Amino acid sequence: MITHITASDADFEENRPRMFGIAYRMLGSAAEAEDTVQEAYLRWAAADREEIEHPGAWLAKVVTNLCLNTLTSARVRREAYVGPWLPEPVLTADGTLGPLESAEQRDSVSMALLVLLEQLTPVERAVYVLREAFAYSHREIAGLLDLTEANCRQLYRRAAGRVTADRPAAPEPRFAPDPERWQSLVETFMTAARGGDLTRLEGLLTADVRFVSDGGGVVNAALRPILGREKVARFAIGVLKKFAGDLPVSVAEINGVPALLFGETGVLLVEFENGLVSGLSTVLNPEKLEFLQRQLSHS
Repeated sequence: MITHITASDADFEENRPRMFGIAYRMLGSAAEAEDTVQEAYLRWAAADREEIEHPGAWLAKVVTNLCLNTLTSARVRREAYVGPWLPEPVLTADGTLGPLESAEQRDSVSMALLVLLEQLTPVERAVYVLREAFAYSHREIAGLLDLTEANCRQLYRRAAGRVTADRPAAPEPRFAPDPERWQSLVETFMTAARGGDLTRLEGLLTADVRFVSDGGGVVNAALRPILGREKVARFAIGVLKKFAGDLPVSVAEINGVPALLFGETGVLLVEFENGLVSGLSTVLNPEKLEFLQRQLSHS
């Protein structure tokens, strides 16, 4: 005799990290991801548990479809966003966004990739995230999205092609230096920036370095990306003087890479290429730092 085990709240909690991970990658917002998981729980609580054979698949489908609905309205809001839009920073060393053991897994939560995913249609983004970050098969994705397997393959090819085409070409794959080397490079960068040493700072940057600053109209920030060694050096000195000041600076893993925290005022992510700083991203909009501050208060 086969006994059917009814899905329980324990099943929901077991799948919570994956649901949050899917929602964050789909939406680029930790706050919206939390709301999505909460909405999924309300649907879970109201569902006939006897009919749910595979809780993980059921919950993944609910969360993905809730995200598709959210993305439709989010696109309108982001078109009206003041200045560059960056995802909400999330501490990742504690597994909040799932295991990040490989370069591919880390890339799936990187600021750069999440920004690129903004240009995909909601369905393209869903297929790409489920395939790349969670290794769902095209057949499984078809079941989650109520599409044909052939359609999912086509959507994935289109999404992957657009992401690859829009990523900046590097002479060799970008990589994160080992923690000690990273710490040394960042300390040198911070010393030069805080000391206003323009010449030294320029020597630490690649010729095509890019600085993106997200203030959301709430905090003063550059309304367009800053490009080029000299302009970025001058801008970095100004930003650090204004927002870092004499605040203690700490290091934490944010979105899969080491980053600098300036008290509660902002986060700075630093990308390296061949030992030089190739990209800087700073999130200063206080609304986007609320989830991170809660994480820090619990760590």
